[in-house]
Amino acid sequence: MTGLMVCIAVLVATSAFGVWHQRRKGRPTVHKRDDGERLGAAEIGAELGERATLLQFSSAFCQPCRATRRTLAEVAGMVEGVAHVEIDAEDHLELVRQLNVLRTPTVLVLDADGTIVRRASGQPRKADVIAALGAAVRD
Repeated sequence: MTGLMVCIAVLVATSAFGVWHQRRKGRPTVHKRDDGERLGAAEIGAELGERATLLQFSSAFCQPCRATRRTLAEVAGMVEGVAHVEIDAEDHLELVRQLNVLRTPTVLVLDADGTIVRRASGQPRKADVIAALGAAVRD
């Protein structure tokens, strides 16, 4: 009987973790502004947007990266002064390590100065990208 109870407890715990992980995946999180992480054109290999930049780390065989690319390009096209920059994670390992990018796609939202204000791992929803972008432009 004890073995059955332990098995049920493990199943409940892993199910709860799975639900939590799926809900969290792709959601932009607030990035602390006081850590001084700033990226410029030299680091990312492209010019920053006038108002904000959507920086995407991708890899060659990543299916969610393609959908993320379309979403970010669409959002960048909707808002004037916003740039979308995609970086191949495999070709920029030093930057990946510096920014602690653990999976692709990872999206960083940079303000006009290049400060990281939001971060999302996994495929973000369009509404979440727009909300994160609004926070970056407003701040």
